[in-house]
Amino acid sequence: MSPLFLFNNRIFVLLFASSIFAVVGFSMFLTTTTWYVITDLGSAGTLGLVLIAATVPRILMMAFGGLLADKYKKTTIMFSTNLIQSILLLIIFILVSQDNMTLALLLILSGLFGMLDAFFGPASSSMIPKIVDRTLLQPANAVFQGVDQISFVIGPILAGFLMEQVSVSGSYLVTTGLVFLSAVLIFPPYIKESPVEKGTKQTPLQDLKVGFSYIRHSNFLLTGLLVLIILNFFVFGALHVAIPLLVDAYGGTPLNLSYMEVSLGIGLVVGTGFLSMIPIKRRGKTSLSGLVCALIAFIIFSWVPNLILLTVVVFFIGLSMSFVFVPFFTAAQETTDIHVMGRVMSLIFLAMNGFDPVAYALVSGLAAIQIPIQFILFGLGVIGLMITIVLFFTSKPYQQV
Repeated sequence: MSPLFLFNNRIFVLLFASSIFAVVGFSMFLTTTTWYVITDLGSAGTLGLVLIAATVPRILMMAFGGLLADKYKKTTIMFSTNLIQSILLLIIFILVSQDNMTLALLLILSGLFGMLDAFFGPASSSMIPKIVDRTLLQPANAVFQGVDQISFVIGPILAGFLMEQVSVSGSYLVTTGLVFLSAVLIFPPYIKESPVEKGTKQTPLQDLKVGFSYIRHSNFLLTGLLVLIILNFFVFGALHVAIPLLVDAYGGTPLNLSYMEVSLGIGLVVGTGFLSMIPIKRRGKTSLSGLVCALIAFIIFSWVPNLILLTVVVFFIGLSMSFVFVPFFTAAQETTDIHVMGRVMSLIFLAMNGFDPVAYALVSGLAAIQIPIQFILFGLGVIGLMITIVLFFTSKPYQQV
């Protein structure tokens, strides 16, 4: 069955379009905020604090977000999340445009904004198996991972252009509009989602224990979670802090920041585009191989001497990363029971993002005490590669999936 068949599915198209606006808006928020913090509010240490504020509340609420996705209609969760996020972005725009923004306010608003994403991610991911045929799960996941990465192509370009030609506040205003459009597209009456399956009544704690127990008894899921943790701590989390610092260190502009993030996004989009057309049978081995390639590219990235070459190398990091995410997501959705899908996906998102704040704190903290950013990235890449090589030789069952 052709992947293009997905776009004959009205619900899939609405969810797809809503995700485009949501991820572009979210990436614009991150790009605009990182540049605003570095140029207007502080330093590398301050940037780390803001990124931690945007991710720690999100992580703390992630498991609860998966629980809600199993208990309530996913469209209602996604609509409410985007609507409230657009209100928060409007507040940020007003404060920045009137020069009333402070570090404390930005920390609070970023924390609330990130916390809401804990509800959107598990709901959207666990909805995919409900609306597409099983044979189309890999292309559907590739399309959605591609949508997530389009944010790195469209969002940073748009944010960089607006910040350079208009203002930082102008970038925040456009971001507000995009996230609001995402909420409109996922408005529950447009979707008519099927009723939620009724299960045994349990306390929230008991429901969470079911999700943890389900993963604990799956060797594939446990190994896959470790793969995601390595990728996001040693590569993706470090890049979030390193890219703006390197642009600033080499005397770049907001457009240089956009170009580098766009290159990362193009690599991810190219990889997910390939995976949407070519079925992967040994998904465990593919995800591990992608992790090895991402870490090797990351080590090369750590010693590249100028912005042009950095922009080229970061493309290959993104390309490799897509071969980690998509095969694992697809296999996890194929093998997970639908009644715990939300909780399992939330724990997968937790593994993907739970160590990001540690990476932010580590990289920004070491940079703040004058350790060269290139040395920091090289050390992380080497350690991550060593752990992955050990995992490669000790996880044969995972590689057979």
